[in-house]
Amino acid sequence: MRPTVTPMNARTKGLSVTVLQIANRDARSLWLSSHGLTHTPTGPLDALSLIRSLGFVQLDTIQVVSRAHHHILWSRNQKYREPMLDNLLAKDRTVFEHFTHDASVLPMEYLPMWQRQFRRMKAKVERSSWYGDSLDSTLIDAVMRRISDEGPLSTRDFDTKIKGAKEMWRRPPHKQVLDYLWYSGALATCHREGFTKFYDLAGRVFPKDLHTQTIDDQQQVDWLCHSALERMGFGSLGEIRKFWDATDVKDVSAWAKRNTDVHIPVEIEGADGSWAKHIACPDIETRIKSLAPPSPRVRILNPFDPAIRDRIRLKRLFGFDYTVEMFVPAAKRQWGYYVYPVLEGSRFIGRIEAKADRAKGVLNVHNYWPEPQIKSSQKRDMQLKAEVTRFARLADLTDVVWHTT
Repeated sequence: MRPTVTPMNARTKGLSVTVLQIANRDARSLWLSSHGLTHTPTGPLDALSLIRSLGFVQLDTIQVVSRAHHHILWSRNQKYREPMLDNLLAKDRTVFEHFTHDASVLPMEYLPMWQRQFRRMKAKVERSSWYGDSLDSTLIDAVMRRISDEGPLSTRDFDTKIKGAKEMWRRPPHKQVLDYLWYSGALATCHREGFTKFYDLAGRVFPKDLHTQTIDDQQQVDWLCHSALERMGFGSLGEIRKFWDATDVKDVSAWAKRNTDVHIPVEIEGADGSWAKHIACPDIETRIKSLAPPSPRVRILNPFDPAIRDRIRLKRLFGFDYTVEMFVPAAKRQWGYYVYPVLEGSRFIGRIEAKADRAKGVLNVHNYWPEPQIKSSQKRDMQLKAEVTRFARLADLTDVVWHTT
C-alpha cells in the first residue's frame, strides 16, 4: 500500500502544506522494520551493531526464561547467546550501563552525549526524599575511597544496615550511595557476575578520550532528539522525549522548533482507523516505499522489548492491549505473572506463558492465548512450537513441555 498525501492548512502565514498520511498497514511495517523485527532473525551476528541500531537495550533482573536484555538481542538474531553482552561490557568495553527510561546498556561511543544525563540523574537523586539522609558526605567519601583503593566492588562488599522499618523498597545506605554515584557518573559498571553489578571509578572504565569530551548542552539535546526520531521513523514529541528519557518536555519542543529541516508533519492511522498528528524523518516516504514485506515468522517478544514497551502506542498502532502483570496481585491478574506477546508478521496474534526450569533443562509452556480474531491452523501451531523450541535454546534448555490443553 502506497502512502497518501492530503493538504492541510499551515498554522503560520496562511500557507498550504502537504501532510503525509501513513496508513496503518504501512505504519506497523515501518515501526517493526525500524526495530529490526521484519527480517528473519538469522545471518551473521554482530551484537554491538544490534545495540547501535536500537540505541540501547533495557536491563532487567527478572529471569523467567532469559533476562530481558538477552531476549531482546536474540529476537533480532537468534544466534545470540547470553554471555555475549557481558563480554561487550567487561572485556571489550564497547558498551556502558546507565539509565534511560530504566537501567540500560548503550554503545560506548554515545558517552559524550550522555554527560547531561549524568547531571540530570544526579540532581534527581539529590531532590528525592526516597534517599533520605543516606547521601552523607562521609559515607560517599568512604565508598569512593574503598573502590579507589581496592578496585571493583559490589554491594555485597559493604555492610551498612537499613535504619528503621524494613519496607519493601528500602535499601541499605551503602546501596543508595552506590546508586547515587553510578547515576551521577562518578562510578561505572565494571562487570557483572550473574546479575550482580561491580562498580569501579568511571575513569578506570570509560575510555579517556570519550570520558573527557565536552559537548555543548544544546548539541546533546539535538543529538538525543534527532537520533530518537531516526530510529523511530515517526512519533509524537512526547514519544521522542521518552525514547531516551534524557531530555525534558521543553528541550524537545525547542529542538523541534529550531530544527524544522530534520522532520516533517505526518498523520498516522491507528488500528481503529483514527488519525494522529506526528512528525517523521524527511525520508519517510522513501523508507515506506522500500519496505519489504515482514517475515511471516512467529516471534516471541520480551515484555520490555523497545518495539512494545509503550503500551499506549502498541494498542494504537496494533490494536494489541497488553499489560505486564508481574506487579499485579496474583488474584487480580487476567493472564499471568510474566506473559510474552506473540508476533506474526506485522500483527500480534496472542500471548504465551512459559517458564524455564534450568535445573532440569526444561522449558514449561503453561498457557497460550490467541487473540480473538486469530484462527488456529496446523501451520500456525507448528510455527509457534518451532519458535518456542528456538526460545528454549537461548536459555540452554534441551526440552519443551506443553501443559496447555
